[in-house]
Amino acid sequence: MNFSVKTVSHTLRDPSPELDAYLARPAVDPAAEEVAREVIFAVRREGDAAVARYAKRFDGVDLPPEKFAVGKAERVAALDAAGAEFRQILSLAIRRISAFGKAGMRKNWSMSTQRGGMLAEQFTPIGRVGVYVPGGAAPLCSTALMTIVLAKVAGVPEIAVCTPGKGAAGEVDGHLLAAVEAAGATEVYRIGGIPAIAAMACGTKTVRRVFKIAGPGGPFVTAAKRLVYGDVDLDMVAGPSEIAILADEHASADFVAADFLSQLEHGSGHERALLATPSASLVRAVQKAIDRQAPALSRAEKIAKAIDGALFVVTDTLETAVDVVNRFAPEHLEIQANEPHKWLKAIKNAGAIFLGPWTPEPAGDFAAGPSHVLPTGGTAAFFSGLTVDSFRKRSSVISYTRADLQESLPIIQTLAAMEGLDAHARSAAIRFDAK
Repeated sequence: MNFSVKTVSHTLRDPSPELDAYLARPAVDPAAEEVAREVIFAVRREGDAAVARYAKRFDGVDLPPEKFAVGKAERVAALDAAGAEFRQILSLAIRRISAFGKAGMRKNWSMSTQRGGMLAEQFTPIGRVGVYVPGGAAPLCSTALMTIVLAKVAGVPEIAVCTPGKGAAGEVDGHLLAAVEAAGATEVYRIGGIPAIAAMACGTKTVRRVFKIAGPGGPFVTAAKRLVYGDVDLDMVAGPSEIAILADEHASADFVAADFLSQLEHGSGHERALLATPSASLVRAVQKAIDRQAPALSRAEKIAKAIDGALFVVTDTLETAVDVVNRFAPEHLEIQANEPHKWLKAIKNAGAIFLGPWTPEPAGDFAAGPSHVLPTGGTAAFFSGLTVDSFRKRSSVISYTRADLQESLPIIQTLAAMEGLDAHARSAAIRFDAK
């Protein structure tokens, strides 16, 4: 198996065309979008029948709609069967995710107007959300926790989860079911991929429509999510995994190599891993470390499949390397450099940032607390990762006194007249007409 990573040189004066091409990765695969469009149209028209047909075509799951749902009893049994040790780990992770989520929640607030009124913001949970948990390559128990727990903390009363089943009977991994149940899902469906996104967004007789869909997925799930935006709200574009590592000559080649491989082992072939450093000697050492480490890993073949998505970039300075990672706008960014906190303010675009040699990216995947559902495909330049507030709506609140409205009347009348909206102006002015 080949684990060689391509290396390019890049400076601001002599930019690398290969780097430019690498950074210009599409957030959504056009071919996947065409397939997704067909499926979504069919689900809109035919409902459950289309969901069942495409679930069989894509995943080999041959189920009638009445068997889409995973019942409460089956989920509870899976949690019991998972064992005390696994339940304890789930509990520890849930506590950490909940604590971080609660700490970052935006609070209702208000301010007084100059004339005795009040302006405020109020936050309320979305009434029903859909969560997509990938399960094709591995049972992503951590993703179940990183999504459902946040919705639960936000106060969402209905949390519908879709995850792909395996085999004709659509079996869902027992540990994944345990995680889903422990996290607080109210409904679970053994449906994956585009049919799952379409069912949640369009609604069928079996799967009631949700108001928002959250959770990562491969190219087809990502394409489907983008196509249903407007029918439902979305968290972000959260597709195949990405990592960028900003490093200097002080970085451990073994650590960098291990962190690189941790993302490439997802193995879809769409993953991206970028090392930006001014140290050519580090690049050589990292390649040697990858060659040593990769063959011993259980997913070595998947890594070999994804290795074309990796790139080493040798820059003239660490400042230029910072520019490279900001342009990349990665899902995950590690800073493995001397005084990593010093470089934090220079980072403008990253879904999550991991500082120093003792903060590998998997700490964020499984244990630290912030959600690992993060923007990919360069969308970290304008999207943020999943938080509790992703599952809440914001309402502005305005409470004027008579004096407030009188003071605002000239503004209302002038702008309304400018826009030709005399009924707007009259709505305010009529309150001061002599009676």
